[in-house]
Amino acid sequence: MLRDQTRLHLALMLTLTFSTGVVDAIGYLGLDKVFTGNMTGNVVILAMGLTGQDGLPIVGPILALAGFVAGGMAAGRLLRGVPKGWHRRDTWVLAIAAGLLLLALIPTAFITRTPAIPALGLPVTALLAVAMGMQAGAARHIAVTDVTTVVITSTLAALAFDSRFGRNTGQTWFRRLAAVTLLALGALSGATLLLVAFWLGLALAALLLVVVAVLGTVGSRSVEEEAAERAQ
Repeated sequence: MLRDQTRLHLALMLTLTFSTGVVDAIGYLGLDKVFTGNMTGNVVILAMGLTGQDGLPIVGPILALAGFVAGGMAAGRLLRGVPKGWHRRDTWVLAIAAGLLLLALIPTAFITRTPAIPALGLPVTALLAVAMGMQAGAARHIAVTDVTTVVITSTLAALAFDSRFGRNTGQTWFRRLAAVTLLALGALSGATLLLVAFWLGLALAALLLVVVAVLGTVGSRSVEEEAAERAQ
C-alpha cells in the first residue's frame, strides 16, 4: 500500500508540473513576458528590464515574485506542524490555489488581445503567482523527490550529472525526465489554448488542481482506513 501511495503522489506531482507549464505559457505569452511559476525567469527578466532593454516589464515580475512568496508563506502557515506527506491540509492548500485560478478567470473575459493591458493583466498575474506559490508549498510538504512542480533546473542538472555520461550512478531518471517533459508539454498546451481563448488554459490548470486534490485526499483516506483496520 505504501508503494501505491508513493506512486500516486508521484503521478499527482507530475500532473501539477504539467499544469505549471500551462500557467507559465499563459503568463509569458498572455501577460507580457511574466512567469507566475518559474521565479528564476522572473528574476532575470526583472534584472534586464531595469536596464531598459527591449522594453522588458518591471511591475509584472515584481508582482509575480511578491505573489509567489506570499502564496508560499500562506501554504507554510497552513501546513505548520503537519508531518511530511499528504495531509488534509494539503487538500485545502491546493483547493485554495484552484480557487485563485478560477478567480483569475473573471478578468480574462475582458481580455481581447495578448499581451493583456496592465489594468487586466496585473490582477491576473498576482492571482496566478499566489496560486503557484501555494502549489509549490504543498508540493514541498508532500515531498516527492525531484518533482517540485514549478522548477526543473535542478532536476535537469541531476539528470545530466547522474547519467551514464556523467557520474554514472543510479538515479530516478524516469521521474526526472518525466518532470522536464511534462513541463514542456504543459507549456505547449498552454500556448496552443491561448490561441483559442485566454481563459481555456487557466480553466484546464484549475481543473487539474481540483483533480489532484481529490485523488490525493482519496488516496490518503485509503491509507488511514487500512491502518485503522490493522489496529483493530
